[in-house]
Amino acid sequence: MRKQWSILYRGSLSSCNYACTYCPFGKTKNTREELAQDKRELQKFAGWVANRKESIGVLFTPWGEGLVRKYYQEILTELTHLENVRKIAIQTNLSCSTAWMEKVNKSKFALWATYHPTQISLEKFAAKCHELDALGIRYSVGFVGFKEDFEQMEKLRALLHPNVYLWVNANKKIADYYSATDLERIGKTDPYFINNTVYHPSKGEACQAGDSVFSVDGEGNVTRCHFVKEVIGNIYEPAFESVLYPRKCVNATCGCHIGYVHMDKLKLYELYGEGVLERIPDNWRHQTAETHHVKETSSS
Repeated sequence: MRKQWSILYRGSLSSCNYACTYCPFGKTKNTREELAQDKRELQKFAGWVANRKESIGVLFTPWGEGLVRKYYQEILTELTHLENVRKIAIQTNLSCSTAWMEKVNKSKFALWATYHPTQISLEKFAAKCHELDALGIRYSVGFVGFKEDFEQMEKLRALLHPNVYLWVNANKKIADYYSATDLERIGKTDPYFINNTVYHPSKGEACQAGDSVFSVDGEGNVTRCHFVKEVIGNIYEPAFESVLYPRKCVNATCGCHIGYVHMDKLKLYELYGEGVLERIPDNWRHQTAETHHVKETSSS
């Protein structure tokens, strides 16, 4: 059986056309030289993927907005047509044109789209989502669950197709931010929101990170995940795959979806299935708050 890898790729891009107050990269700009470097890194990574025999899925998690860059559009499109690639997904604010997506292999392409209420109107964002529907693009939608945006959350849910999963990221910077009433309200939109409201105890826990899942930066350096900074190898070195094997987590907790979704004890692979990278529960339909969710431990 062909080995399967899931890779979180983050190159040197650090520019964004949005200016969200909670984001350190809002309205930042890269120089032409920096963008040229990011393009070279991305091209080299794509070439490496093309020459591997493993079944590879990639979630691109740039520190900024990648899809407004033509080279991102072109390289991601090329990747979706590789035989050994099973999934190409990217986090995006969806501010780019969608016309280029007509050329992607839609069976292998997906978007993790985020709605930013202070940067774009609800109607314009929903219109973009409807363009994706018309193109047959697979995608999830989400945003940060600030209390002042609850009404926007519900309006957005009503505007999206029922089969589009709308997830909510919790504001965990403030302890006990959500009341029981808040949790119930959000749960009607995102029945799996509870999974994101805590920092999951992770030290010593089994995780796919560093084994079947790993992170790669623009230089090819490999870390087990975005949240454990120790470099364990480099994909451009011979036999780099020898650094991949099961490990226990060394961090006390894990609070980000792209991290804890790979923890064995949470069994979230059973929930997300083939939609792990793009954050879409398997066979998603607009569900109710009574559906399955992770039961938190007492130490959460």
